[in-house]
Amino acid sequence: MSELESPAPAQSGSFVRSIKLVAWSFLGIRSKQGYQQDLAKVNPLHVMLVGVIAALLLVGFLIGLVNWVVAK
Repeated sequence: MSELESPAPAQSGSFVRSIKLVAWSFLGIRSKQGYQQDLAKVNPLHVMLVGVIAALLLVGFLIGLVNWVVAK
């Protein structure tokens, strides 16, 4: 093995870290350094799955809130 080759870092992204990353992204108040550290450690498929679920929950919550307000 030559000196220029280095082993690729393993992506040991946990689902909980993906949830945390998406939650911070929804709020929009994450520091760039923390974002970059989390991004290097998460699985992209987990992030997409959590993002879609979070978006569906947000839309469902907003629909429920509008229905509740209009019903009064």
